[in-house]
Amino acid sequence: MLSGILLVTAFGFQHVIAQTANDTQTSEKIRARVQKIGVGPRARIEVKLRDNTQLKGYISAAEQDSFTVTDNRTGSIRTVSYADASSVKKAGGGSSKSWIILGAAVIGAMVTWIIVKPALCDGGAQTRGLC
Repeated sequence: MLSGILLVTAFGFQHVIAQTANDTQTSEKIRARVQKIGVGPRARIEVKLRDNTQLKGYISAAEQDSFTVTDNRTGSIRTVSYADASSVKKAGGGSSKSWIILGAAVIGAMVTWIIVKPALCDGGAQTRGLC
């Protein structure tokens, strides 16, 4: 029984140590991301906490072990520990995916207007009333 307890505690502590190291690394990444985004009303942010709560607003203060998020609409202030946050991303500004989709749609319309329409209209579509 004693050897079983020793084995369980030995393996259990290794798991906790690995998880703590991972949490510390995640906290450091989030701290670096917050520092990169900056502080002030232009530092708009979206934060997802470990309990799946989501916060939106701007970073009004950034300390050594926490940062403060102020909601733009309500003005409510919430201090978040770096260890409590699971992800942080800069809010607004549109994503590059939406710009790519918009550009592809514009190019598709131009190709249709410049290449496809004349090919159909010059190829006899006028007699059928399509152009």
